[in-house]
Amino acid sequence: MSRSNELADAVRRSLERYYKDMDGETPTGIYEMVLKNIEKPMIETVLKFTEGNQSLAATMLGINRNTLRKKMHQLHIKG
Repeated sequence: MSRSNELADAVRRSLERYYKDMDGETPTGIYEMVLKNIEKPMIETVLKFTEGNQSLAATMLGINRNTLRKKMHQLHIKG
């Protein structure tokens, strides 16, 4: 199984559990909730892997350094 499939499966399982926990209620804002819960640990992990090198981290993430810095500020990630 490829890494992207593993990640997709983990998200799928988490969402299925989330729906089950809603116990019949209709959830809202799922898209934003998922992005917020994935984005911060993803950026933190890439920064840790790059030993804080924001230029390299941005390249690995496929975004420019200014976008990374903006995201870090929004998500309260220390650089």
